[in-house]
Amino acid sequence: MQYGVGLVEVMRRLATVLAIAFMAVMLAASFLGGSSYSAQHREFIDAAPSFQFPLGTDDLGRDRLVRLLHATRISLLFAGAASLGATLVAALLGGIAGYAGGWFDRILVRVIDLLLALPSLFLLLATRAMMPLNASPISTLLVTYALMSLMGWLSPARVIRAGVRNSRDSEYVLQARAEGCTERRILLRHILPNLRPIMVAQFWTSIPVFILTEASLGFLGLSASEPFPTWGSLMRELQNPLLAPVEAFAPIAAIALSVSCFKLINPWRGSQA
Repeated sequence: MQYGVGLVEVMRRLATVLAIAFMAVMLAASFLGGSSYSAQHREFIDAAPSFQFPLGTDDLGRDRLVRLLHATRISLLFAGAASLGATLVAALLGGIAGYAGGWFDRILVRVIDLLLALPSLFLLLATRAMMPLNASPISTLLVTYALMSLMGWLSPARVIRAGVRNSRDSEYVLQARAEGCTERRILLRHILPNLRPIMVAQFWTSIPVFILTEASLGFLGLSASEPFPTWGSLMRELQNPLLAPVEAFAPIAAIALSVSCFKLINPWRGSQA
């Protein structure tokens, strides 16, 4: 048993180190990459890995390593922002529903059940496909992650709602109510802060979900439009994997490592172990 717990702790520490490395790449992508992610080297189209281009170049002569570094920044930054937005919406709606109960609670539960029953990926595909083809790259990126954030609050809201319902009749809430605290203050200053570990766990859990969702959309060409690089858009080179060079699989390795790291360092998983 102790051996298993020790192994889990070692894995968590290793995952934390890798996550810090990803964050460092995200912050220093421009410095590490050197050139622009959209720079085209026409004389080196589909070049093999070399000292100048460690991961070679794509069919437009763009440095794969530079684009991967910038994609790491964009994918992690926007996935974290979308996860934060989804967690805040879940805390607000789930907290109000769990504490107030009544008609708002019943309506929210029915809405969550309905939306969870629908295939969220297909909803994202349909909504993203309706955008005009000449939309700017930044607008496509913002819309993609905004849609994921709007769809990502559903499951965390159910968890937070259940936690609030279990806490609304606890001793510290009854004491705060007896001292004359308003219901809003009780919810915002007493109940939700005590559920912070659950909300933090939901935040960490949502990041790999958004990373994988964007990878799916990007592979289909429905994430950020060119020339913005994301991990998903870089995977478009693999639409014919038998003809793709080995170095084109680097985004898959980055996605697998990042998703594994975020799952391993989730504090809720650590507490369960």
